[in-house]
Formats: sequence, C-alpha cells, structure tokens
Amino acid sequence: MDLELGWLKDFIAVIDAGGFSRAAESRHVSQPALSRRIRALEEWLGTPLFERNTHSVQVTPAGRSFRPFAEDMLRRVEAGRERVLETAQATSESVQFASTHVLSQRFFPNWIRKIQSREPGITIQLFAANMSICERLLIDGEVHFLLAYDHPATPTRLQASRFHSIILGREHLIPVSVPREAGSSVPRFELPGSAREPLAYLTYHSGSGVGRILDGFLKTREKSSALVPTFTGPATLLAEMALDGAGLAWLPTVLIHQELATGRLVHAGSPAWDVAVEIRLFRPRSRLKKSAERFWTQAKAAALRDEGAAG
Repeated sequence: MDLELGWLKDFIAVIDAGGFSRAAESRHVSQPALSRRIRALEEWLGTPLFERNTHSVQVTPAGRSFRPFAEDMLRRVEAGRERVLETAQATSESVQFASTHVLSQRFFPNWIRKIQSREPGITIQLFAANMSICERLLIDGEVHFLLAYDHPATPTRLQASRFHSIILGREHLIPVSVPREAGSSVPRFELPGSAREPLAYLTYHSGSGVGRILDGFLKTREKSSALVPTFTGPATLLAEMALDGAGLAWLPTVLIHQELATGRLVHAGSPAWDVAVEIRLFRPRSRLKKSAERFWTQAKAAALRDEGAAG
C-alpha cells in the first residue's frame, strides 16, 4: 500500500478538530470515508494513531510523535513542487505572506514598500487572518512568511527548532478607556478595579495572537485586577467599543495613537499595565524558493539598518 498525502492532511485535521466528525466537515468528506483513510494510514505505519475507546478521540503517543513528521512531509512536498515549477517555468516571482489583522493594515504597507524598493520585480500576496490560522498557513507551507506580534513568555506553534524569525519592530499593548469626563485624563474604567466594582473588559477571540499574549500577562496579575469580560472581537472592533464607552481594552498603540493624542481615549492604568511586544517575521528553516530567499535577505538587512538607526 502506497502512502497518500491526503491521509496526512486527514490525520492533522482530526487532531486539530478534536474528533472525526468535525475533521470530516473541514476536509469536505464523509466521516466513514475519513475514518477509512485514517485506518489506511495506521496500517501503512503499523500502529494506531488514535484511541477510539472513549467519547472523545485521543491521540496516541505514536500519533503525537508522528505529527511533526507529517507536517514536515507536507511542507517538503509543497516546497519540492514549487522548486520544480521554478525550474521548469521560471515565471512566478510571487512571495506569500500571512499576517495578523492589525499588522496587515497598520505595519505591513509601509514596511513592504521599503523592502520592494531594494528588491523590485517580486509580486507580494498577503493573507490576513487571526494568529491560529496564520500559524497553520505557515506550518502547511501555504505561505512563505508570517508577520505577527510576539512575546517571549507566550508559546506559539512556531518552535525555534523549525522556524527562523527576526524582529522588525517593537510595540506596546496598553489598556485604554474613554475619559470619565470630556477633557479629563482620568479613565472611566480604571485599573485595577475591585471585587465590588469589577471593570468591563473587552477581550480578543481565542485564536488571536494578541489575545494569547494578554491571557498570559493577566494570569500574572490575577490577584491585582478585577475584570469582567463583556465583549469579544478583533482589535479594530474593540477600539470602536472602547470609544463608545463599553469598557476597557488592551490595544496596540499603532491602532489608537490619534485617539490618545486627542484625548478620546486615555490610559486605563499605570505603565505597569502596559505589555511590551515584538513585531516578528517568521519563516521555515527549510530552504524556500529563490524569490522568497532573496526577500528574506533584504528583510534581514532592513531590520539591521533599522536597529542601527534606533541605536
């Protein structure tokens, strides 16, 4: 029996979905068909990948150890396909990016223009999504690069053993609120709040990279803050909700610098509540196609120049 690449995608889908039925939906096949393909993969490997004797599907130790190899095989096949197309056709110079939403709107345009001025002739394709989707696109080899916020204390799926990254900039996530009165610098929702009067907290979706960073930060401040989540959404919508006086939100300064300058939003706490983050560009350690490698070289050089200028 020969291995089929679709089996590897099915295997990863079952893990990510936490079960066969949701995985079948995401793979656009029936559940019996998906189960047969997983069985075929297990027969090919010679060992079970999932425990099926409980209500929820559990990955076996063998399944956990096989996942990075499955992801690597899919990425290598995609890289090989691109290399063959480059050699045979030499027509596509496009470079694919995944970026989280705020950075795609507020950071990417100016940054990409600087790189393209030194590496003309490369077509850029950008996919904007939340961090979970962006990670999946990079891991699956569907994009060459990922632009995202990063914090040293927040884990990601992009382990340093498998992915390179460089720092492109630094940013702060700051808690903001409308002022208590027009023209005042006193916030309506002021940290840390109290158990008697907890603060309305505007939060991020679970797949958000900023949301992960804030969750980790707030765990270190659990005993010193009183927050009640009242709304969940993306950063741009949280900014609008904060401006409407619906609560406080931690937002990137690049998104709200005008509102801070005009006093429409004010700090909701002392600088101790600010969260320093990095803007990072990630890529696989495996070799990319020529145009992507040329782009990476220019991106690293630009980052070094920016660091030198800042120093």
